[in-house]
Order: sequence, then C-alpha cells, then structure tokens
Amino acid sequence: MSGHVVPVRVYMGVFLALLALTGLTTWVSYFDLGPMNTVVALAIAVTKMLLVILFFMHVKYSSGLTRLVIVAGFFWFAILATLTLSDELTRNWSPSPAPWSFLLPLIRGLL
Repeated sequence: MSGHVVPVRVYMGVFLALLALTGLTTWVSYFDLGPMNTVVALAIAVTKMLLVILFFMHVKYSSGLTRLVIVAGFFWFAILATLTLSDELTRNWSPSPAPWSFLLPLIRGLL
C-alpha cells in the first residue's frame, strides 16, 4: 500500500506550531478578557485541532471520501451542539439558590 510521504520538516513545523499555540493558550489565560476568554481559548483550540487533523491524521493528503466523512462528523456535532444549547439557553435558571433556612425548624424539632 502506497501512502503519501510527509517530510520530517513538516512534522517538526506542525509540532512547533502546536507548542507555540499551547504557550499562547497559557499566556492568554493570565489576562481577564471578560466574555472573550472562552472565544479566544476555543479559537486557539480549534486551530490546534485543525493542525492535528490535517497533518498528523493525513487528512490533507487523503481522498475526497475521507474529507466528506470528517465534514459530516463536524456537521453532526454542530447539530447536536445546537440542539443541546437550544435547550440549555431557553431554561429559566435562578441566579442563586434558595436558602436552606426552612430546614432549621425541622432540624431543631429532631434534636
């Protein structure tokens, strides 16, 4: 079986990019970006994920059917995440739990 031969230079470049992105993730975590913390962290994580999928999993050099299966997997994940978030974001969550003070008379009655 003949496969695509990737030069070691490409692997080393991807490895160094992954190390740099990991360092960037650590460096950014020390700053308070408010609601953008999650967005920046996810953007860096998606970049690292794409590097791993494209080069270490050889998707960049694979056939169209393999790419189609991977895109279908991401599409399915997007459907599941959308349905989960549509349920999660439409619930009325109370910002703080109710106090447990109603239990004090019951506890005193048992003692």
